[in-house]
Amino acid sequence: MITRAIFNLTLVLALFSCNKPLEGWNKYVHDQDALNAQMAITKELLNKHISTLASDEFQGRFPGTIGEDKTLEYLTTTFKNLGLKPGNPDGSWTQKATMTGIISDLKAQFITDEERWVMNIGGDIVGNSFQTKSQVNLINKDLVFCGYGVNAPEYGWNDYEGIDVKGKVVVVLVNDPPVMNDGSLDESMFGGKAMTYYGRWSYKFEEGLRQGASGVIVVHETIPAGYPFAVLQGGYAGEQLTIDDPNTTPLSFQGWIPVESAEKLFEMNGLNYQDLKASSIEPDFKSIQLNAKFTSKISNSVRRFSSNNIVAKYEGTDPSLKDEYIIYTAHWDHLGMNKKLKDDNIYNGANDNASGTGMIMAAAEGFSNLKNGSKRSVLFLAVTAEEQGLLGAKYYSINPLYPLEKTVAVINIDAMGNTYGRTKDLIVVGKGNSELDNILEIAAAQDDKYLIPDAEPEKGFYYRSDHFEFAKQGVPALYVDGGIDVVGKGTDYGHKMKDEYTYNNYHALSDEVKDDWDYSGMVEDGRILFRVGYAASQHSKWPEWNEGTEFKSKREESLKSYKY
Repeated sequence: MITRAIFNLTLVLALFSCNKPLEGWNKYVHDQDALNAQMAITKELLNKHISTLASDEFQGRFPGTIGEDKTLEYLTTTFKNLGLKPGNPDGSWTQKATMTGIISDLKAQFITDEERWVMNIGGDIVGNSFQTKSQVNLINKDLVFCGYGVNAPEYGWNDYEGIDVKGKVVVVLVNDPPVMNDGSLDESMFGGKAMTYYGRWSYKFEEGLRQGASGVIVVHETIPAGYPFAVLQGGYAGEQLTIDDPNTTPLSFQGWIPVESAEKLFEMNGLNYQDLKASSIEPDFKSIQLNAKFTSKISNSVRRFSSNNIVAKYEGTDPSLKDEYIIYTAHWDHLGMNKKLKDDNIYNGANDNASGTGMIMAAAEGFSNLKNGSKRSVLFLAVTAEEQGLLGAKYYSINPLYPLEKTVAVINIDAMGNTYGRTKDLIVVGKGNSELDNILEIAAAQDDKYLIPDAEPEKGFYYRSDHFEFAKQGVPALYVDGGIDVVGKGTDYGHKMKDEYTYNNYHALSDEVKDDWDYSGMVEDGRILFRVGYAASQHSKWPEWNEGTEFKSKREESLKSYKY
């Protein structure tokens, strides 16, 4: 159609005028070899991969189980059949990461002079300890409310200032402090509406440990957390994993309480939770020692094992560029099985993340169908233990198989599975972070799609998937989600489908392949991401972090030793 041609031409001209260094990306995004090769990405292919990985036979793909063995066999067989090479320089298809698995049997209570509250585990509180002792106890430990539990010197903010929490248990709120200025959100503090890493639960535990606390309890609220408490109930019901760090002794307790438990705890102290929460965003907030104690008794069942990142390599053809890399990442793992349940007890993880794993396998199919190959090499990295805190990606980023200063870009696919039809848009989580957005915009325009930012940046989705571990090391990383402007049905329908997944199927037994899934949108999105990766593998220029992005300085430092 003429209107489509005008739209695409206008967009491309706008990109070139605003981003002079990006001239030439359009050439590679529209490369006929790539346009032909992308046709190998089909609904039949995606359905095959996702249905296989999410089948009961794979037992929920928990690391260190039969489910991992079956996943490893399926992925390596697929990559071999495509003609890819083992991605580990030692000639293997895997990178082994040594992990510790812990199942914690928890008993906990809050105690005041007048009351002893023996908590219902799973309902009133969830938690564990990653200490590898069989018994980890905290007896009558002082409780301190530390607001948001943030120590951010660049913002002049320290919730731990003026109070000693060594050996104590701190209670903190999830997310960043929404600092106000004259009645409006202060956009200059933290990320404004958008969450920074200071808002993530993992930071809360890390900072509490740095401050010398024995335990950290995070108050869960659905909107700032981005998921219901049921997600935590499911996650803590089974084995929890960690990567050993010989330089750190983990917290004796780390866990969550729902807001109802927080309200009751503060009421036991003659305090009002909502009032304390409101005071926590004031610049002069001071942490409060509660007139209460916390006791936890944890019996740990511990196992040590190796789990695998699965890595395949599509070797570049240009002698001067083939030692530079584009990486497609997706986590292959999910939550495994809940053996306490009698009937359906398998967390199949169809969308999370059989869909993402299937899509990087489909991208590999696309590259294997190129007639002229790619100048740079492309890695297809299916990482382990994302559900346990991005552990596989963290392990790779600390122990890279190929230098990160030679890694051009990361394209991450996590629960992107659009199963409700074609959309007119794509969601870019962390939109504006890097020049990868511009390449994506050109590729999306070929399919009449436009890009939109994450509508809920306050939930910190950019910090919640595997690409983040690469971004922390300075590698530009793209994280895309399926759109909401559904063709013929509009945005209301798209929002409805997203909400249905988040509140009914995310980390639930019901995340299964459905007969009524429409793969047309996933196919289109998969082809777009294939073309983005192909373009990045061809251009002499590397995509860079944009000015003001928190990861830019790390990249600049790492590239001092390598000039591309």
